[in-house]
Amino acid sequence: MKILLTNDDGVNARGISVLREIALQLSDNVWTCAPDSEQSAASRGVSLHNPVRLRKLDERIFSVTGTPTDSIIVALKALMPDSPPDLILSGVNRGQNLAEDVTFSGTVAGALQGMQMGVPSIALSLARGFQGAQSLPWETALAHGAATIKELLDRGWAAKVVPNVNFPDAAPDAVKGLQYTRQGHRDFQMTGVDRRNHPRGGDYFWLTYGAKKSNPPQGTDLRAIYDGYISVTPLHTDLTHEASLATFAT
Repeated sequence: MKILLTNDDGVNARGISVLREIALQLSDNVWTCAPDSEQSAASRGVSLHNPVRLRKLDERIFSVTGTPTDSIIVALKALMPDSPPDLILSGVNRGQNLAEDVTFSGTVAGALQGMQMGVPSIALSLARGFQGAQSLPWETALAHGAATIKELLDRGWAAKVVPNVNFPDAAPDAVKGLQYTRQGHRDFQMTGVDRRNHPRGGDYFWLTYGAKKSNPPQGTDLRAIYDGYISVTPLHTDLTHEASLATFAT
């Protein structure tokens, strides 16, 4: 099995090295093509107005001066046009991609692009800030990653779907199991701005992003992570709200 890795934290991030260790438990034919710098919250951005450069860093390891979506496009069209991968893995993200997060996640976007180009793809993230860990427990993703991917491969999924995997920020032996979940919704506003004075005059803003817990129902990705489970949510790109469509049509 040929596996391609990408991420949005950058080619030198800890998470993609963990992902490579996971992938090597599944195959000895593992490739990496990832952004050369952090692209968190890049969503499905494509570099249409700037040239994209590809750089070889090591055997089967490449960086791209662009987004996760750019990385997948360049990998499939330039690196391996005649021998595409059998599986794309995006991550492991430094922080959760749950609920509304998935719409601006570069990690999820990399997997969505792979899916769009006909390759089965999985997004993987490691939550932080919920279980009281002082640092990210990368060992949890490493301990459970290969088994989670194997289970998904054994089960299979629809061609237009991306499994979105989130690992809880708990020790490996404290993970309570795996739950298949739906995308949740938070009951508070996560974003804000911090206005500051520029020393040369005028104001500037830092965009802020909260991470406190909401109170989600059972069966959601949020609840699973809060309760210490691995969450797997099948995502797709059809954002149509069918009930509203039916109402508009009457």
